[in-house]
Amino acid sequence: MYRNILVPTDGSEISTLAVQAAASLAKLTAAKLHVLSVKEPFPYSAISEMQPVPPQEFYDAQERIARSRVEAAADAARANGLDIDGATVEALHPWEAILDHAKSRQCDLIVMASHGRRGISALLLGSETQKVLTHSAIPVLVIK
Repeated sequence: MYRNILVPTDGSEISTLAVQAAASLAKLTAAKLHVLSVKEPFPYSAISEMQPVPPQEFYDAQERIARSRVEAAADAARANGLDIDGATVEALHPWEAILDHAKSRQCDLIVMASHGRRGISALLLGSETQKVLTHSAIPVLVIK
């Protein structure tokens, strides 16, 4: 059925549920599980030289955080005997990075969390899950 399943994680509790669901599905279908964490780019501005954190420290911290998210998800999945591919990527728009990663890894399913924002907060903040759903050419399983 599924051969390659992508599960993006942001380290949140609901994201952890998505990882568990993706791992269960991967185990049932003997699929490879791809875990992805998207890092924020450095917030350059006209006064970026005056920012309290130098760019390299920012990049290093972002990588540590993203890597720890991927490793936590991968460790849980490996405990169930799954084949795991973990990655971190930097992107201004996480939904684009998710779709690009799914395409490059030939994923045939994306499993991701929905944080359930509604009303004004959903309108203002947008939803990475909604954008993935809108633009994805492959099935997306949303965990709430």
